[in-house]
Amino acid sequence: QVRLVESGGGLVEVGGSLSLSCAVSGLSFSRYAMGWFRQAPGKEREFVACISWSGSTWYSDSVKGRFTISRDNALNTVYLQMNSLKPEDTAVYYCAARERPNIVLQQDDANYWGQGTQVTVSS
Repeated sequence: QVRLVESGGGLVEVGGSLSLSCAVSGLSFSRYAMGWFRQAPGKEREFVACISWSGSTWYSDSVKGRFTISRDNALNTVYLQMNSLKPEDTAVYYCAARERPNIVLQQDDANYWGQGTQVTVSS
């Protein structure tokens, strides 16, 4: 059974930082591209960041320079370090997986999803 479990969400002030983790089990983690998406109330789920099996990364323009995605294949975990947080970063953050050779830049790309973790940035 494939499981993606996000953690690390919470409440933070504007300008603060949070680090999200997504622990993966039930698949060959090193063969998967991993992505982070987010969904704010009343909005569609949107792409945030992706890291390929080889470590290449992609970011949305809205988070580029503030967020960093990384992975630890030994721990089957993908991370999202979020700095300089803004109120518009408030959302439920989801991790997603897609088997190589593809990457995950859109919702429909994902093979698997986590259940999400809430991030709230207070102004």
